[in-house]
Amino acid sequence: MENNIQHSDIYAIALHHRFQWEEAQQSYVILFPEGMIKLHGGAGEILKRVDGKASVGDIVTDLKTTFPDAEDIESDILGMFDLAVGKAWLRKVN
Repeated sequence: MENNIQHSDIYAIALHHRFQWEEAQQSYVILFPEGMIKLHGGAGEILKRVDGKASVGDIVTDLKTTFPDAEDIESDILGMFDLAVGKAWLRKVN
């Protein structure tokens, strides 16, 4: 599914979803009424920056700075946004 994520887009965690660190899982998770999604690797790093204010471009820039040795990080970030929007974990606010 292609959602055409743009660098100017701004997202927030979807209504009725909560993003948090889960100590028992030792990972970030998304909690929602029907269950929980355990996020692996960089997914948590991406989603912890989704605050309803930072644009996708801001998040890409921040992660490129934070992880300068990660190859093709921008495409991974955009892919995660595409997945999260497609799964309705995120809502577009602008």
